[in-house]
This record gives sequence, C-alpha cells and structure tokens, in this order.
Amino acid sequence: MSAPSNQAAWLLAAGSPLQVKEAPIPTAGPGEMVVKNFAVAINPLDCHMQDHGVFVQQWPAIIGCDVAGEVYEVGHGVERFKKGDRVIGHTINLVSGRPQDGAFALFTTVPIDKAAILPKSISYTDGVVVPLALEGAVCALSVKTPGIALPGVSTPALGLPYPSLEARVDSVGRTLVVYGGSSSIGSMTTQLATAAGINVIAISGAHNFDISKQCGAIKVVDRKDTLLVERVVEAVAEYGQDKFVGIFDAISSPETYADDVAILDKLHGGHLACTHPPPANVPANVTAGMIFAVNDVATPVWRNFVTPALESGRLKCLPPPTVVGKGLEHIQDALKKSAAGVSATKLVVKLED
Repeated sequence: MSAPSNQAAWLLAAGSPLQVKEAPIPTAGPGEMVVKNFAVAINPLDCHMQDHGVFVQQWPAIIGCDVAGEVYEVGHGVERFKKGDRVIGHTINLVSGRPQDGAFALFTTVPIDKAAILPKSISYTDGVVVPLALEGAVCALSVKTPGIALPGVSTPALGLPYPSLEARVDSVGRTLVVYGGSSSIGSMTTQLATAAGINVIAISGAHNFDISKQCGAIKVVDRKDTLLVERVVEAVAEYGQDKFVGIFDAISSPETYADDVAILDKLHGGHLACTHPPPANVPANVTAGMIFAVNDVATPVWRNFVTPALESGRLKCLPPPTVVGKGLEHIQDALKKSAAGVSATKLVVKLED
C-alpha cells in the first residue's frame, strides 16, 4: 500500500491568498499525534494571521487552529490515543511556528494534551467547532496568575474553577457577564462557566437568545437595547452584587468596551477579560487583560472533561457549523466569509466524508 500524500493551504506572505500545494507528512514526536483531518474550522484569528502575518514565525506558513479527524500516528510513549481514534484537537502553530502544527492541511500534528476523543454520535463538522473556543474559554476563566498576552498586555486571571461533570457547589452564586454570548468563544465560555457552577448573564442579538440559553445563560440581554447597561446591572443585582466576578467580552470592540466600562463602573469594578487588547485607562478598580489561547491551564479540561461532557450533552457543539465546502481550496473562501462577519455560527470546511 502506497504511503499517503499531504497537501496544505499555504500562506506564502502576509496579505496573500492561500495556495494549495504539497506538504510533508508530519511525524509525531513525544506527546504528539498526527491527525488525518476530516474537517477544519475558521476563526477570526486566522484572518488576522493571513492579513497581517501576526504570530507567523516562518514563511511559508500553515495556519489554522481547529481540527477534527482520525489519528494517523502517535508519538513515543503516547497511551491516551491510538491510530484510528476519532478526535478533535487544538493546533499550536500560533506558538510553535512549525508548518506541521497548522490546521489547514490534510495531516496535522496535535499535542495530546490539546485533544480529546470525539464520540461517534457527533460528526466531525460539529465537533470541529470546539477546540480553539474551548482553550480560549479556559484561558479566560481559570488562569490564576496573570501572564503576558502581548508586550505590555497581560492575560486575565479570574481564577475560576474548572468545569465539572457534576454540579459545582463551591462557586454557585458567583456571576459572570459574557458579552457576545452567541459567538464561538462566547458560547463556550458560557458553557464552561455554567459547568463550574457560575451564573452567566449573556449579551447577544435578540435573534440569538436561544443559543445563549442552550449554553446555560440564566439571563440574556439584547445588545441593541438602549438600556443595555441598566439591564445588565439589574440582572447582576438579582444574584447579589457581591458575587459579581466581571465581564468576558468575546467581541472586544470600541463599542462593547464602552458598555463594559459603564457596567463595571456601576458595579464598582471587577475583571474584564478580552479577546483583543483591553481599553486603555480602565478605572483602578477594574483588572483588565487579553486572553492568549494556548496555555497548559487547559490540560485538565482536555483530559478529564471534554469527551464525557460531549457524550452526556453537558458540552454542546455550539454555535452550529456552516459548511462552506469540501476541500482545501475552499478555506480561502471561508476566510473571506469570516472576515466579512458571521453571526451565531462557525465556518467549517470538510476535507473527508
């Protein structure tokens, strides 16, 4: 039987379109596995990397963060996974810079501590919406000591408990506001916080309330409500202002930052976790930071929570995927669609049936 060949959607330079070309078959090192990708997902981060070359360490590059597929090879000493397993995984080209660690290829290297078995009841196109959002959500919620996201920008350190397969009692009553509750990372943050026993008040478009409620939000506020700030403050007060943790802003735009600061001012401070650099000159009683979605803090969640939570329905593949096409050549179109803006969905490209 002839050896398989690999192809990838290569990024040759910042601002250039991806080009589908041959690529070496990756080799799994210790603590790694090679995944034959059946589906990949698109994230706003991928658009930033393509357009500006941010985080790219060598050219040409293979970018992309989310894979779902079948284990092709495991590295020395790997016991959690075996060849043929159905898996989802978060790739780490963002920090490693290695082309083999990018998702936009037929075969990709994935660290075993950033992967989980995908139950047979869940399709690859559904499962692939999970990985980067999961890691980002854990980084937003559970980091205890601030790190460095970018030069001069720290990571948030809310220090909240990990999600549990059972109802948590140690954190019940604490309240978190999630701005952008129907986005990919907003949906995931809502789910993980809820699974940790935290009350989540989500902010989203009125037509997307159902997704936030499916994720566990106890209340959803319309982002276009002219009394948005007052509605959120009232909702927090219902559960005790002294239990308020802060805001996770999945959108992180000048408009949402203005609302964040106004809400935090009325609630006398708290944490502000962002997906972009936080606003300058936040009040002294606000601790702001930007998530960096590659962190070992997520390892226990990958190892112990993801698969059984997917099996039980405690973790849902939300928002649902929109399949743009089949084949690496469709990734560029998916990136364009992502850059133009999507709502309450995650764009996915199939590579295998």
